[in-house]
Amino acid sequence: MRKWVLLAGAIVTEVSASLSLKAALEHPAWFVVVGVGYASAFVLLAFVLRAGMPLGVAYGVWGALGVALTAGLAALLFGETLTPVMLAGIAMVMAGVLAVEIGSQRAASTKADAAAPGRSGGAVR
Repeated sequence: MRKWVLLAGAIVTEVSASLSLKAALEHPAWFVVVGVGYASAFVLLAFVLRAGMPLGVAYGVWGALGVALTAGLAALLFGETLTPVMLAGIAMVMAGVLAVEIGSQRAASTKADAAAPGRSGGAVR
């Protein structure tokens, strides 16, 4: 549970930094939020990895939710266009991340089964 909370923090800080980057174009003071946000996002992502989440899962979820939230919030906050093709692309990215997560869970389960006592992981000699 802890690693997912940390990952949520990494996503929120990265999205905040990205949105602040757009705001900083008009008001340069927002660059402070950009720097702090991106630095915080990477530190939190490192903590997620240290907590044991596989890199492919962590980075995939971070990237997919970051793209989806940034696009949606940019449409709300800045009036940017969000077309049906863009929404379909976001859905495909999220489906890909879900596939990576499911594959990661199956790989971990297979690895745990192979390491369980009483199971031989190799050929009998």
